[in-house]
Parts: sequence; structure tokens; C-alpha cells
Amino acid sequence: MLGTSTSRRPWYRRIGPSLITACVVIGPGSIMTSSQIGATAEYSLLWVVALAMALMLLFMTMGARLGVSADASPAELIRRKAGRPLAILVGCGVFFIAAAFQSGNNIGVASALAAWLPSTTWVVVALLVLNGLAIAFLFTFDHLYRALERVMATFVGAMLIAFAYNLLRLKPDWRVMVHGFVPRLPAEQDMMTVLGLIGTSFVITAAFYQAYLVRQKGWQESDLPDGLLDTRIGTLVMFLITVMLMSTAAAGLYGKGVALDDPLDVAIALEGSFGPSAKALFCIGLFCAAYSSFLINSMIGGFMAADALGWGARPQDLAPRLLTTAALVSGMLIGIAVLIAGFDRTPTIIMAQAATIIVAPLIAATLLWLTSSPDVMGERVNGWTSRCIGVLGVLLLVAMAGKTAIVDLPPKVRAYWEAHVRHAVPGANEPQEQNRPPG
Repeated sequence: MLGTSTSRRPWYRRIGPSLITACVVIGPGSIMTSSQIGATAEYSLLWVVALAMALMLLFMTMGARLGVSADASPAELIRRKAGRPLAILVGCGVFFIAAAFQSGNNIGVASALAAWLPSTTWVVVALLVLNGLAIAFLFTFDHLYRALERVMATFVGAMLIAFAYNLLRLKPDWRVMVHGFVPRLPAEQDMMTVLGLIGTSFVITAAFYQAYLVRQKGWQESDLPDGLLDTRIGTLVMFLITVMLMSTAAAGLYGKGVALDDPLDVAIALEGSFGPSAKALFCIGLFCAAYSSFLINSMIGGFMAADALGWGARPQDLAPRLLTTAALVSGMLIGIAVLIAGFDRTPTIIMAQAATIIVAPLIAATLLWLTSSPDVMGERVNGWTSRCIGVLGVLLLVAMAGKTAIVDLPPKVRAYWEAHVRHAVPGANEPQEQNRPPG
């Protein structure tokens, strides 16, 4: 019964929201980053995964406590304490990022399907069907959260089995692997690599959405022990999958000079060394990761934007489902355009990363602020330890935003300008001296 403590139930019946969150964190981007780092740095940065997951656990716990303790939705709380503009900035910023990066989830699914389907046409048809199923899922179930939890738990289980089996077959050096959890920065690596790995593991929008998920599940303050157990198990799942991905690449691809520009490249490289079954298992895990992110990533954007605009945030409300559908369709169209016409989605990525520079630290600071407010949390307010570590988490997100602004974005902008804009603008190729006005 909702609102009644369920602490006597088996642990596997006391979890759910964090498994949904895990499906957001473990997506094509994290698979690609983890594999690239494992192939180039072996096991040496496993300690960074532990650090990122510790921060993820802290902020997911804040989200769960906010969801069960507050008397209103997160956006309503922001409106009360800071006004409507901040709520809209947070909600609509998250929606834009989710919609922009949704194309990456489509391309990740396409990469997995390309291993089995005979042509690009069939891949496109499959994407249309899978997006259609995701949209139908939103409008079919009366108890949307319950169905979502079961489906995502299945995907998480499939990812754990596929990636674990591949890793065990590769027989990693466990002694070296364990040594990788000792914090150090290898000479061949730099802080940019560390920040990039943290950025794919410490996903603050997913942590914030935990507040929505526990409310959708119906948990109340008496269910908080279940919520805390849930966040710990969910974080452990994310940690294990990320470690397995890095270690698989470390054991199978390190030192071989394999170029990994696409998730399918990892599968092909594993096939070349360890046979077709290694490729098949990796593609199964990739498909589960990408397709599970399909719906959840879009729901984070759709539900938070609807809540920010005052249009509702419950699973049975129409507006969140419509906005989720908008995110799904926009990502699908961009993904299909990339596959069919070679559409350059660089502007979309640039705009999404630019938005992330502002929105990610803002969301972390907002979550920390709300859960540190006695008028919101009552006795569940953050302690000083959580506040101090939370501030460090916010500062780390600011550092990652700086990396994006200074290191990641300028080369992309310059490359896009050289390839598309410079030659299209009259006079853009002429020396600056010739463009100066007379005198």
C-alpha cells in the first residue's frame, strides 16, 4: 500500500526509480567514452568512475528525499521560492538538451541494428518502428510508471548479462584492474580526459529527475528507507556497467591502436579478436542502452518542461506526454536525416552543449538549494557533510562546463565554420584588410 513502509519486503521489490535513472546514464555516449578510455588508458582511470558514481549517489539521494518530503513538484517549489522565470529556465533548458541529444540515441540504436540488418533502408524502417513503439508506450498504459519500471529493469538486466559475459570471456588482469581504483593521473592523460569521463557518468538531470520518479511511484516519507536503498542499488548498477565497459575495452583493445569513432567500431574490433559472439553480445548491450535511453531521456525533458510551464507533471497528464513525444520525434528526424542524407548535426550538438554549460550547474545548485531549505525538507534537510560535498559537485560541474566552453566547443565551431559557413558567405574568404572600409 502506498505510504506504508515496505522495509520488510525483499530488496528486489523495494527498488525501481534508480533503475530507470540508470537507463539514462548508460547510453551510447557513456558506452563510447568508456570504451575509448579503456582502449587508450587501460584500467588507470577506473577510480574516476568511482568518484563520479559517489557524486551521482549523493545527488540521486537528494532527489529521492526531495520527492518524498516536499509537498509539491520540484518546479512548483522553484516557482514558490525563486519565481516562474527560474523554473522555466530549468525545465525548458532540460527539454532542449534532451531533444537535441535524442538524435544521438537514435544513431546509437542504428549502430546496433546495422550489425544485423542488411541495409540503411531497413535500419531507418526499424527506427521508425521503435520510435512509434516508444510513443505508443506513452499513451497506452494507464499506469505508465509501473510499466516503465518493468521494461527498464529488463533492459538493465540484459545490459548486465551481455557486458559481464563479454568481460569474463576476455579474462582481464584482475590485479591490474583493482589497481586502477587507486587515484592517480597517468602521465599520458590530462584533466580534460578525467572531466570527460565524469561528464558521462555524473548526469545531474537524471539525478534531479529522481524526485519525479519517486513521486510517480507513490512513495511518501515513510517509504524513504526504500528510496535510499533504491538509489544505492541503482548507483551500484551504473558503476558495474561502466567498469565492465572500460575493462572490456582495456582487456580486448588496449595497445592495438584501434580507432573508435562509433559504438559499432567497438563491436567490430571485438569481433576481429574474439569472434562473432563478442560482437553480438556487445551490440545487444548497446541496443538495450540506447533504446532504454530513448524513452527516459525524452521523458526527463518532457516532464520537467511541462512541470516548469505549469502544465502538470503526473504520468496521466497529457502535456508531459506530448512534450516527450516532441522530443522523440525531433531526435528521430535528425537521426534519420544523418543516416539517409548525411545531415550534419554539428549545429544541434553545439547548441545542446552550449545549453549544458548553463543548465547543468544550475540544476545541481537548485537541487542542493532545495534540499538544504528547511521550509521544503523539514527534518530531512541536508546535513553539513552533504552540503559541503554537494558544493564540490556543483564546482565540478562548473569545471566541466568550462571544459566544454573552452576545449570542446571552439574546435567544433571552427570546423563547422570552415566547412559550411565560410565558403557560403560572400567575402568571408578574403583577407580582412580587403574588407576594411576605405580610409
